[in-house]
Amino acid sequence: MKGRYYSWLFLLLFTTSLLSSVACRPLLTRESLSLSGAWALYPLAVRWQEEFQKTHPGVNVDVQAGGAGKGIVDALAGIVDIGMVSREILPAEVEKGAVALAVAKDAVVATVNRKNPFLAEIERRGLRRDEFLGIWIKRSTSTWEGVVGRNGRTPLHVFTRSDACGAAETWAAYLGGHQEDLGGVGVYGDPGLAEAVRRDPLAIGFNNVNFAYDAKTLKPVAGLEICPIDLDGNGAIDPAERIYATRDELTRAIASNVYPSPPARELYFVIKGKPRRPLIAEFLEWVLVDGQKFVAEMGYVGLGPERIASGLAVVRGAADKK
Repeated sequence: MKGRYYSWLFLLLFTTSLLSSVACRPLLTRESLSLSGAWALYPLAVRWQEEFQKTHPGVNVDVQAGGAGKGIVDALAGIVDIGMVSREILPAEVEKGAVALAVAKDAVVATVNRKNPFLAEIERRGLRRDEFLGIWIKRSTSTWEGVVGRNGRTPLHVFTRSDACGAAETWAAYLGGHQEDLGGVGVYGDPGLAEAVRRDPLAIGFNNVNFAYDAKTLKPVAGLEICPIDLDGNGAIDPAERIYATRDELTRAIASNVYPSPPARELYFVIKGKPRRPLIAEFLEWVLVDGQKFVAEMGYVGLGPERIASGLAVVRGAADKK
């Protein structure tokens, strides 16, 4: 009986000691990073999220799309650590503390529906910059016959973005304006705009490269075709201007400056002032070094050595001053 009593006493003391040890042990916490902003950067940022977390198992990286406007507002307000921005940074944003680091490059392309009744002619002749200008900014072209230089009344359904975004600002910059100058029915987000054009045979819109092309086939998204730009204005798409069949062909044209800038542009990570935590600086440096190996395979154009070096100088300089 006494032996059983001591056995129970020993078990009670052991259990109490174990629970006390667990209770006193500090909980393991995961560090976190948060990014929000440009749809243009979202696919690449998600890949970076996955790869960075593989080598940093104690870190959670959260990535949310919502447009470049949201990204820079969130970054400057301290809502997120890093804003994803797909347009040039405004002087007023720099005054508020925005520090931009170029991380990749891509472009905006005009899109039409694959069932457009004038598709063969559009692909043969392309559209000149002044013709795009007439569609989106001057709003002087309201029929597809007007687009291709014929008489007729087939309506032209123009779409744009409703959210403050780099794609619309970049496309407008190509046409000499700003996002607010663009006409058309506003649609939220890159996926929404692509879907609007995909569903309407008489539609024209624009998308970031990685929402105009299928990531698996590397061809335009089913139901979409890329509306070619007549770069030399001669009324025909010459062999050197046939750069849209696959995503890889287009990114090569962007890298070699065959495709104009704008609508090609650099993509940015934006922070407010210095990195607030060492982890932010570590992630930014990883993106500019190790992260660059994933840029091309994700359908973007990598940065040149000088741009990478200048970005690293900013990150390392800011981190050293912390």
